Amino acid sequence: MHSSQTPALPSARDIDLLHDRINQWYLQHARDLPWRTGTNTPWEVMVSEFMLQQTPVKRVLPVWETWLERWPTPADLAAEEPGEAVRAWGRLGYPRRAQRLHAAAVAILERHGGKVPSTYEELLALPGVGSYTAAAISVFAFGRRATVIDTNIRRVHARLISGKALPSKALTAAETRLAEELMPEELAESNLWNVSVMELGALICTAKSPSCDQCPVLDRCAWVAAGRPEADYQPKGQAWAGTDRQLRGAMLAVLRAASGGVDRTLLTTGGKPDVAYPAELAPAVRALAALNSPSEQIDRCYAGLLADGLAQEKAGLVSL
Repeated sequence: MHSSQTPALPSARDIDLLHDRINQWYLQHARDLPWRTGTNTPWEVMVSEFMLQQTPVKRVLPVWETWLERWPTPADLAAEEPGEAVRAWGRLGYPRRAQRLHAAAVAILERHGGKVPSTYEELLALPGVGSYTAAAISVFAFGRRATVIDTNIRRVHARLISGKALPSKALTAAETRLAEELMPEELAESNLWNVSVMELGALICTAKSPSCDQCPVLDRCAWVAAGRPEADYQPKGQAWAGTDRQLRGAMLAVLRAASGGVDRTLLTTGGKPDVAYPAELAPAVRALAALNSPSEQIDRCYAGLLADGLAQEKAGLVSL
């Protein structure tokens, strides 16, 4: 089937059955996550959505909790320097998300009186908020109707309806149409459906070794009915060792450990400086040195941190 074609939908009765079974499964088996209590503020939901991008739940949980203890409202975060947001982001990875969340908090304060906006369009206009995040916040924080499409949801749809082991490498128009056509009409049920399918993909219909025997719609799955055919591509895990991401992360770890500016040579020598430095920096500096990164990579990553605004240098001292 061509990627532009939407697969044939089940009958309306069968779609209702899918809604009922998957929603009921979620109500019985959903994880108890602190941003899904039903009483969360929109800001709490928004912070979780930023942090959960490409990051596992177990890594997000402690950072989310400490972040909201420190900055329980957008105004609290907006009052800080962006570098403090990067510091508090810790080792979640992709630290530019912290910058963008800070910029979004500033925009919320300036444009919306400190309150997270509720409409898809207003959310989409905030720094760092793309189509998925805008839809997710509007649904999970405000109970609005929107079609949320993440990797887990796409994978469930690909197997359940399209009979494919994996969704397309990138979101297609056909996948978007399919997600919209599967959405329940009733508002509350549509909200529940979004999170239920997402949870099913996260816990049961996983990319590798899905637990099909625990799936509430096993007997309706087109992929299982077709004999579980192999995917037409092999997903590639993201490399880490030796990458710029690893080196940039190690450099940022040194800056996070510092209470102020540090000698730039701590970073520009790859953790092998000829200058003394505070003892509290020693573990992070040793970890940086252990990478044994080549000088051209060190130069590139250091320049990149400055260019991206993740670090700033003044008079030979560098800080977040």
